Amino acid sequence: MRHLIPDTIVTRILLVLIIGLTLSHVLSMGLYFTDRTSAILFTGGEHAGERIATIGRIVENASDAERRRIIEFADYAKLHVSWSQESAIEDQQNRDWQADVLRDALVAHLDVGGAQVFRLRHTVGGLPEAWRTHMSEEHQAEEFGETLMVSLLLRDGSWLNFVAPVESPEPFWSFRFALSMLVMLLAVGALSTLVAYHLTRPFGAFARAAHRLGTDVKAPPIPESGPAEMRHAIRAFNEMQKRIQRFVEDRTQMLAAISHDLGTPITRLRLRAELVEDEEQQSKVLSDLDDMEKMVSSALSFARDEADGEPHAMVDLRTLLQRVCNDMADAGHTIRLDIGDDAVPYGCRPAALRRAFTNLIDNAIKYGCQAHVSLSDGQDGVLVRIDDNGPGIPEKLQEDAFRPFHRLEASRSRETGGTGLGLTVARTILRAHGGDITLTNRSEGGLRVEVRLPR
Repeated sequence: MRHLIPDTIVTRILLVLIIGLTLSHVLSMGLYFTDRTSAILFTGGEHAGERIATIGRIVENASDAERRRIIEFADYAKLHVSWSQESAIEDQQNRDWQADVLRDALVAHLDVGGAQVFRLRHTVGGLPEAWRTHMSEEHQAEEFGETLMVSLLLRDGSWLNFVAPVESPEPFWSFRFALSMLVMLLAVGALSTLVAYHLTRPFGAFARAAHRLGTDVKAPPIPESGPAEMRHAIRAFNEMQKRIQRFVEDRTQMLAAISHDLGTPITRLRLRAELVEDEEQQSKVLSDLDDMEKMVSSALSFARDEADGEPHAMVDLRTLLQRVCNDMADAGHTIRLDIGDDAVPYGCRPAALRRAFTNLIDNAIKYGCQAHVSLSDGQDGVLVRIDDNGPGIPEKLQEDAFRPFHRLEASRSRETGGTGLGLTVARTILRAHGGDITLTNRSEGGLRVEVRLPR
């Protein structure tokens, strides 16, 4: 049932309006047709009663020869007239409101306040066969549906018979009704779509800004537009974004300041280590200082990259990977490329993305001796795989590999010289581009790094 409900605000507003207006339109048109039908039948009954009373008065005062000419002249399709010595109506069954309307009209228009005798009958489905003998030959074969029959007694004892066909009103489901409904729905749908789209358009900008904030904390604020509630939400979002920007900037500056300030004591400690007489202890101290200096350098480099705010540019991702791999191959490392021949244009921060891939391929070479890099381009995004032949990473420790300065001693030897920031920096850069990175152990051995970048 949930799948049948429209997913967007615009379609839900339209659905509510169209269903509500359709029901109200059908109801109002039904009431209109009912009232119109009643009015038509009432007016028709009044008109027929007045005409019957008028013909009766004229025939009453005419001779036999004149009566026949008058009846012949008065007889037509909407009111059949005949003259007979006996009433064509044997009883007055099937009384209903339509017959009562005609009865009231006859009483009102006949002589002496309706004192004249008449018989009245309402029939549906054709005239009795006996009645047709009183009709002229040209009308005997005529088809009748719903009719009102009246027999009016004259002073000489003869009867004046009338048949008034009841005209069927226009059907409810008519072309006019369908056209009215269509015009109403088109007009309401078009205007409602414009209004709903105008009102909900800020929601789209709000959602895009929220998504962009997850990848680019330095994104510009959203223009405040739309209804008051939407402007309040946008204003609160912009304030939240400013606070996050200040928070990130403060932490980045603090990291850069600490890393910079640590450089001087490390240098002093290196000088003092030269004075240590025990060569074994001196070597250990200098090794620890080298590790500390690499960590500080990596932290400073990361802080500088965050502070620079490199602009986005369109690059060929295939060429970027080719250059990174060529640099590694020139250094004597074994790298196998499977990136195809077609260009893969991608908008990114080129230097930052190059650094991320450099860190990932460098890790594959350090811990797996060689790297296999593949690139596939799809409609939804780009997938880059980097495989190595190393020992891999236990699944429960794979998330820990992304923690800053965290080293997995069981599989990553300190002798390789890593600082524990390579994967951290790579994932930060990739997520800033809206992508992500996952680690999996290959069944044939080694680690697979998958980078997904969205279009």
